[in-house]
Amino acid sequence: MLYAAVDLGGTKIAGALGWANGSLSAEQTIPTEADGGPEHVIARIAELVRSFGGLPAALGIGVPGLVDRASGDVLFLPNLATQWRGVPLARRLEAELGIPVRVLNDARAATLGEFRFGHSAPNMLLYTLGTGVGGGVIVEGRLRLGAFGAAGELGHQTMEANGELCNCGSRGCLETIVSGPALARAGAALLGRPVTVAEMATLPECRPIFIRAGESLGIAVANMISALHPELVVFGGGLSALGELLLGPVRPTVAARVRMFPADGVRLERSALGDQAGLLGALALASLDFT
Repeated sequence: MLYAAVDLGGTKIAGALGWANGSLSAEQTIPTEADGGPEHVIARIAELVRSFGGLPAALGIGVPGLVDRASGDVLFLPNLATQWRGVPLARRLEAELGIPVRVLNDARAATLGEFRFGHSAPNMLLYTLGTGVGGGVIVEGRLRLGAFGAAGELGHQTMEANGELCNCGSRGCLETIVSGPALARAGAALLGRPVTVAEMATLPECRPIFIRAGESLGIAVANMISALHPELVVFGGGLSALGELLLGPVRPTVAARVRMFPADGVRLERSALGDQAGLLGALALASLDFT
């Protein structure tokens, strides 16, 4: 039985057709064209799914924001035009395609994908490190979602009580220190000119910025290890490709901060799925009863 999967982003929509074991039979990426508004983007998603041919048994979608997981309505997509408040995404696509549609936050979808097809443990965390910092939590083999599918917002732990204003409305979140834009702002302040994270990675003078970010990430991970004691912590998203430059300080910071019990048995891994974690998570969403 074939299932359809969509990973909706601010600039691109990734889609695939595949089986419940994670094998893909077709895959395609198209521009989101988010400025066209929700109806235009929904039509593009439907067109993408139809382009694969046949009739999949169900469609899973990961979206970058808050979702009512019972209805499949989008509550808030902060980085898309109009912010998609109250958009009945699942119902609109079910009417268009004639198949069941399940919708989940993209970071939670990536967590589900990693748990199902990548690095896995009964109790695990996933941090998605990129334009923002998202995440997800698996507890006793089940994805923890909460009332709005919002459980697992690991990037919005407060790290600095009076820190920088975050896009979520709070201050001093991990996202204001470790995300791509945060790193680039710190680099620009140091160098006195705009700079990309990729360029910063080549500049020795920027190394302290990555060390500070890695240590902050390590403190955040230590907080969650102390709270949940997972067997595994996974790092995904584009910034995880920085490897030891960003992630190197995490392990010693965790060792220094987790003192109630030995933390050396907690595995720290980069995602086994890379940039396909979200898409494969959407596939798992379509094919599994995970609630």
